[in-house]
Amino acid sequence: MAGPQNRVAVLGTGAMGHGMATSALRAGIPTIVWNREPEATRDLAQLGAEVAENPADAARQAAIVVTMVTDADAVISIARDQGMLAALAPDSIWVQMSTIGVAGIERVATLAREERPDVMLLDAPVSGSREPAELGQLTIFASGPDDARARVTPLFDALGQRTIWVGPVGTGTRVKVVNNTWLALGAEAVAASVSLARRLGLEADTVVDALASGPLVSPWQAAKLQRIVKGDFSSQFSLSLALKDVRLALDAAGNDPSTVLRSLAAEWQLVVDQGLGNEDVTVVTRALELQGATR
Repeated sequence: MAGPQNRVAVLGTGAMGHGMATSALRAGIPTIVWNREPEATRDLAQLGAEVAENPADAARQAAIVVTMVTDADAVISIARDQGMLAALAPDSIWVQMSTIGVAGIERVATLAREERPDVMLLDAPVSGSREPAELGQLTIFASGPDDARARVTPLFDALGQRTIWVGPVGTGTRVKVVNNTWLALGAEAVAASVSLARRLGLEADTVVDALASGPLVSPWQAAKLQRIVKGDFSSQFSLSLALKDVRLALDAAGNDPSTVLRSLAAEWQLVVDQGLGNEDVTVVTRALELQGATR
């Protein structure tokens, strides 16, 4: 068995955490996993992961602990209420990779500083969806102590195609907020443009042929366009999570006078309220088309 100094624990094996654990195992990293719903860890056990009964049990056995859950409240619950932070050995590394916003990472940093100053906290949210996570092709916005870099490099190399070190704890989350704002507006550009095209009597594949290979469309948008043409709205990045990220950007912006994100959040909330929150963010296209057809 590998010693604790070589083990990584992944707490939260939803769509992203599952893919990250898979990538770590593929790279030969001894990996412990935990999830609130144990069913999500069973295939990881078949790949060689150890399954912990609770976050504290996982943390007790690992030198590096990754949290990858939905929001800041879930992170705090795992770290404090479920005993993860107390169970970490001195000089362990806590890599907080969930998307929790500026206020969220400040809560986490305060908790770590006050309760476990002997543990190194890294703020390292990721850019990418389910498939890049499974393939180890995420982009990692890493921030935190320089002393931790060498120790997390094997893990980060397994999880991502690129790691960008951007500064002290909190900087990674700030970059992620900006990244997600760019993504949200890019997704809305796809949805609004395809919806308009269909109102004008154009087929989606005509729009793809006209735009997809041009300089205005990113590879991510081109892939989304192809999925829209096929009518495939299965979740790679769910609308409800995308909306959460937009709201985190609004919270971080404070008194920013821009109304674009507020309008976008209101529009996406209407689509979520229709029961489509678990579909891919591209489902906004279908919702806009249906909305137009009823007018």
